[in-house]
Amino acid sequence: MDIYLVKPECSLTSCNNLPGISDHNGFLLEGEWDEICREPKVERLVPVYHKTDLLGLQAFLREKFYLCPGNGSCVEDIRKSYKDIIFEGIKRYLPHKILSKNPDPEYYNKEVKRLKVKLGKCTIRENWSNLNNGN
Repeated sequence: MDIYLVKPECSLTSCNNLPGISDHNGFLLEGEWDEICREPKVERLVPVYHKTDLLGLQAFLREKFYLCPGNGSCVEDIRKSYKDIIFEGIKRYLPHKILSKNPDPEYYNKEVKRLKVKLGKCTIRENWSNLNNGN
């Protein structure tokens, strides 16, 4: 068994035995966490790179860079105009999707998430076998 040290001890509210995770028993430790250590999860917009219209983006960049005025401007103006062109191309030709909030608590680590998925698969299999057996 792994050892869990909780400090302060009063933050641990309950400890329950969870049978059925392979040949091991799991333990569910519940505690109270300070709101200070939590970061609120928000929906965010992320690019979907594998669905980019590459030909359209290339044509757009060639046209804009060909027409881009670079003579007589300071380096900062040239950099800003190139940056604006690139961001405009991203906005037009790179689709985005909204990632919704993850329902898992912030303190779930990789191992806990793996066990959650494994337990969920066991539950699905158990329910499926109960349906097939007429239970």
